[in-house]
Amino acid sequence: MKILITTDLYLPTLNGVVTSILNLKQELIKRGHEVRVLTLQQDQQVEEEPDTYYIKSISAGKVYPQARIMRSIGNKQLKDIVSWKPEIIHSQCEFSTYFLAKIIAKRVNAPIVHTYHTVYEDYTHYFSKSEIVGYNVVKLFSKIILNQTQIVIAPTDKVKILLCNYKISKPIYTVPTGIDLKKYFVQVPISTILDKKEQLGIPAENLVLIYLGRLAKEKNLNELIEFMDNLEIDKISLLIVGDGPERYALEKYAHSISNFKNIIFTGRVNRDDVNEYYQMADIFVSASTSETQGLTYIEALANGVPLLCRKDDCLNEVLYNYENGFQYSTFIEFKEFIKYFIEHKELKIKYKKCSREVAQRYSKEKFAESVEKIYGLSILYKNNLSYL
Repeated sequence: MKILITTDLYLPTLNGVVTSILNLKQELIKRGHEVRVLTLQQDQQVEEEPDTYYIKSISAGKVYPQARIMRSIGNKQLKDIVSWKPEIIHSQCEFSTYFLAKIIAKRVNAPIVHTYHTVYEDYTHYFSKSEIVGYNVVKLFSKIILNQTQIVIAPTDKVKILLCNYKISKPIYTVPTGIDLKKYFVQVPISTILDKKEQLGIPAENLVLIYLGRLAKEKNLNELIEFMDNLEIDKISLLIVGDGPERYALEKYAHSISNFKNIIFTGRVNRDDVNEYYQMADIFVSASTSETQGLTYIEALANGVPLLCRKDDCLNEVLYNYENGFQYSTFIEFKEFIKYFIEHKELKIKYKKCSREVAQRYSKEKFAESVEKIYGLSILYKNNLSYL
């Protein structure tokens, strides 16, 4: 099958959307499909991949983080793609490349499958001061976009329910993104972990909490820093791994609290080294409720690290209280779980085992197999429904 994936975000950017696309592309090729990607050129120069079409673009980050707008329609690229005649168009973003996906789909008479990666309701502060106006804009925009596809993929039931509330008329299937489990199951030598802790100034005896991801307002990292100030627990460190627009403000806030010496910001790290950071931690923490799925949650579990996360529907079937972590709603619950974890050190092996067992449900192989079945369904829907 010839499959075209369209996305505004691609390498060298590396986030949940791009990771999902890369894993899907790799596994679909393994399954015998021919896969090409249509994307926007990024500011940072990168060696162009074969079978990838790049459209010139400019940044639109003030509207939405990492957003880009195409500078031209890319007539040459469109001509080449139409000549190739893809049988499936899998759109991954709702903006520039989505409109190119529509043009191509119409010209080659192919169905559009669309993955809805982002809960835009949590990002309305980037473009609207009014939450109500922002919500209504997001609802209308999403409805217009998704009702022009054949099938919509939601990474979690949380997103599926959201889209049903938007009155999306197209079939919606929940397909969790898969990760490369083999990569995250690799055990890092204890000596390497101890050396890394020493480099970062983390005492070997400290309980280590880790947040790994983008440092942005919607991630609610202020809450984790505030909690560190009020925990009143000795020998504990918070490791914040990643970069983003809120880094300066977060570092400034961290330096204003009494426990600031135990909060470490690493900045952006090499993706090949993330296992070292995960495995030097005892608990992965997150205060975000803006995730559609949260691939870092799965990565942490695959590394054998339990989760302590603010309660959110995206964690259903991922986080089980007192088995591979805990979902908290209040600071008291957050603190009580940490105390429980410290007082029951013998449970660490159980938590590690359970974490990795849960992670096994989210392999990239299972992900590609599920998406492949949806492609088949989309062709059936296309043959029975008129193109909107």
